Amino acid sequence: MKHTWWKESVVYQVYPRSFRDSNGDGIGDLNGITEGLDYLKELGIDVIWLSPVYQSPNDDNGYDISDYQAIMADFGTMEDFDRMLAEAHKRGIRILMDLVVNHTSDEHPWFVESRSSKDNPHRDYYIWKEPKEGREPNNWGACFGGSAWQYDEKTEMYYLHLFSKKQPDLNWENPKVRDDVFAMMDWWLDKGIDGFRMDVISLISKDQRFPDGPMGPDGRYGSFGPYVANGPRVHEYLKEMRQRVLSKYDTMTVGEASGVTVEEAKKYAAEDESELNMVFQFEHMDLDGGESFKWNTRKIDLVELKQTLSKWQTELAGKAWNSLYWNNHDQPRIVSRLGDEEEYRERSAKMLATCLHMMQGTPYIYQGEELGMTNVPFQGIEDFRDIESINAFHELTEAGIMSEERMLECIRYKSRDNARTPFQWDDSENAGFTSGTPWIMLNPNYKTINAKEQLSRKDSVFHYYQKLIRLRKEQEVIVYGDYQLLLADSHEIYAYTRELDGQKLLTVCNFTKETVTVEVPEEFVGGRLLISNTERKEVTKNDELQPYEAFVVLLS
Repeated sequence: MKHTWWKESVVYQVYPRSFRDSNGDGIGDLNGITEGLDYLKELGIDVIWLSPVYQSPNDDNGYDISDYQAIMADFGTMEDFDRMLAEAHKRGIRILMDLVVNHTSDEHPWFVESRSSKDNPHRDYYIWKEPKEGREPNNWGACFGGSAWQYDEKTEMYYLHLFSKKQPDLNWENPKVRDDVFAMMDWWLDKGIDGFRMDVISLISKDQRFPDGPMGPDGRYGSFGPYVANGPRVHEYLKEMRQRVLSKYDTMTVGEASGVTVEEAKKYAAEDESELNMVFQFEHMDLDGGESFKWNTRKIDLVELKQTLSKWQTELAGKAWNSLYWNNHDQPRIVSRLGDEEEYRERSAKMLATCLHMMQGTPYIYQGEELGMTNVPFQGIEDFRDIESINAFHELTEAGIMSEERMLECIRYKSRDNARTPFQWDDSENAGFTSGTPWIMLNPNYKTINAKEQLSRKDSVFHYYQKLIRLRKEQEVIVYGDYQLLLADSHEIYAYTRELDGQKLLTVCNFTKETVTVEVPEEFVGGRLLISNTERKEVTKNDELQPYEAFVVLLS
């Protein structure tokens, strides 16, 4: 297996709006990120993935871009960006930009031109269709609710938007679209950024027949998934991107690939680097989907979780590279989802980190995860800012599918806003995030859960993450070792080994609040304890695990 810097890196996702506000307007900004670089350097991360900071009307928190080569005023100026980039590089931290090219904002000049007339040169930059029998061209539903088609009075046609109606999909079939996207990517890479996280990149190629999709659970709209996810020309487009852009630079690329299978991932993230370096898959995050897909309060089943993660570990081994994550800007907080946000918050946060960081792949830490930040006690729908949550609330309650009380319970548990509340720097007013009024409510637990307190305490979640990152740099077996699952049917324990050049590693994690006995493989008894989230001093044959305990043993 080829050794590369991006396989050995640890990535930290910054959600700029909520990271740090330098000017008191209640919104995090680029200068705030620059102020936070020393904190990230101390944590030990190698790469920052920066959620979108481009010019945007902010319909979907910046994922609706109206100018790819300008900075949203909320975040500062291009000079602020250049300074942040230079300061990050000075500290040995690389910057990964969010590339959002499945769609633009409807306020992007390309779309303004496109909708102005049927013969405009930019008309075919987007996907326009005639009405079918006086209604939408097909039955596809949009990810944020409603139809995926929007009627436009001016030219009496529909345009496709897989997300918000203010996010029209680009037509990648048009070579001019690809030319313009690739020129924009060159512009950023020439500026000195180190690569891209590619938003919903698996959706850029559509089946040109645009057939109806299978009906969803609410019986109102069809799914576009079978005709869009990993579409007919997606690998051709990404190979062209590699050839025309990425091959000229030393980049790191990760594609957000909803609907990706292991077989597809082997193409996207092939070891020969013909397309991308790795993909984000959602299989492990969708295990608590249930009948209503996202909006429920189900818990992920540990046996299913182990089965899913192990499949990705073993089947990509030597063929493609994994990305490892529990959290991002689209997921609720993992401590609230898989751990214990009350009595065992810190220990369960450390256990979950251990479980993930000892696997093969590049780990991603989402801001606040290294503090064990939790879900937020939102009161009413007025506390939410996320378009997906707000639209789902109104759509499902107004259709009588769910009561307001039940829907609030579900979005409290699953909303993307759980990840988007301000970073908790200290216990001062507004958690040290802003001197103004925050754009979204703070989690009231910032008085006890904050970076200042954790930096001052050696046994904190922060210092535990710091140690995990350090171990990955010291022990090659953690990065490149082969993975093997143990105790596949256990509903309490996640245990696995890693092996490389005669070195062996055992990771054992208790996913419950009960004390559990585990039979440790003979060869690891008395081995070197690499890390533990309890006061453990040694490992014995029939070992007793405390609630949410994790440990790692190394044989060399």
